[in-house]
Amino acid sequence: MQRDIEDKLIAWMKAKSRKPLIIRGARQVGKTYTIQEFGKKHFTNLVTIDFERNRSVHKAFQKDLDPKKILQELEFYAEEKIEPGQTLLFFDEIQACEDALQSIRYFYEELPSLHLISAGSLLEFSLTTSSFPVGRVSFEWLHPMTFREVLQASRKEILLQNLPSVFSSSPIPSEMLHQKMMEELKRYMIIGGMPEVVKTYLETGSLAKVKRVQDEIVQSYLESFKKYKQKANMGNLEQLMKKIPSLVGNQVKYTHLDPDRRVETTKSSLHLLEKALLIHFIRSTNLSGLPLGSSASKKVFKLLFLDIGLLQQISGFDPLNILEASDLTALYQGTLAEQFVGQELLAYGGSENSKLYYWHRDKKGSSAEIDYVIVRNGKILPVEVKSGNAGKMRSMHQLMAENTHIHQGLILNSHAPKEQKDQNLIFMPLYASLVC
Repeated sequence: MQRDIEDKLIAWMKAKSRKPLIIRGARQVGKTYTIQEFGKKHFTNLVTIDFERNRSVHKAFQKDLDPKKILQELEFYAEEKIEPGQTLLFFDEIQACEDALQSIRYFYEELPSLHLISAGSLLEFSLTTSSFPVGRVSFEWLHPMTFREVLQASRKEILLQNLPSVFSSSPIPSEMLHQKMMEELKRYMIIGGMPEVVKTYLETGSLAKVKRVQDEIVQSYLESFKKYKQKANMGNLEQLMKKIPSLVGNQVKYTHLDPDRRVETTKSSLHLLEKALLIHFIRSTNLSGLPLGSSASKKVFKLLFLDIGLLQQISGFDPLNILEASDLTALYQGTLAEQFVGQELLAYGGSENSKLYYWHRDKKGSSAEIDYVIVRNGKILPVEVKSGNAGKMRSMHQLMAENTHIHQGLILNSHAPKEQKDQNLIFMPLYASLVC
């Protein structure tokens, strides 16, 4: 299954000035598979060092961190020649070997011609340590498969070629094209973008088997946290994993997440879930200027879950209701539609620096909220996930009235628009591509 990140990997490979690359992403989003397929396709040979499975290889990094000596040891271990410019060296599960993580800086300084990629599960827990080589590595993110990636894996080439785009002129979808796209989108909301789940559905067509794989993935996440049980309350973590998916789209209060436990316990658990990339905070911003993060609130936020398929499974949403829904923005109070749009936005860079924001106005008698606020080409673009015409977009009009520097808003809904523009609003179907 080809991933969009491959274009970024090729650009990194061809760059004259190149740093070692770290691929960041949650467990089971396809990091290992994607890197190995890239290595097989674009290099003479691929050498993978798995630090979690093969603990004996840690010895190569324990004497000193001279990259030339390390390469020689790794060649003995892998029984393969590692040639700069010809070999892709892949450090997998690098968080299991702190010395290997620290060694990356010396590969950058002394062997810049070597193509080195690293990845790992729960790697985010290691990126804040004092030994991490800040400034000497590059990062790319791998998220669950996007809607367009799943269309591609499903060999829906005609639909993929006619996928309308928010950021480039494209014709209004015909009624037939719209219906086909909505059928695929509903299926995506059930299956989601976890590669193993997508593969299971494409091979079997069975939603029952999809459910089993999704259950196994969720359980594997909970098991992985046992490594950090001294930092976490497992009961609280399980409670949050069950509750957060159904709260997507709603402003969150700590006391409502787990009323039986102290707020500090819940805050600590949320921090762990964020570190594991299972949730993403969507902070409220007042739009006073760029960057959006400079005016973001630490106390007012919503949450986005990792994957829409896992979300619907954990929440117990009925797949039949999804398949029969006429308006996905109204289904389950808009939870699935907001998750889908947020997940797609995050996969294509988020609002700023892989983060997401929304706008919230809390005044007595005139509260208002816009689901997402993003920055594209240096301009702020508010994004509302809601059905209705321009006259019904009260919150959007309120935002623009108070922020005269914002000239356009984007409305994503379940309908093929008769006109893409109405007043200062752009109307597009939910499935429209968000690639800039």
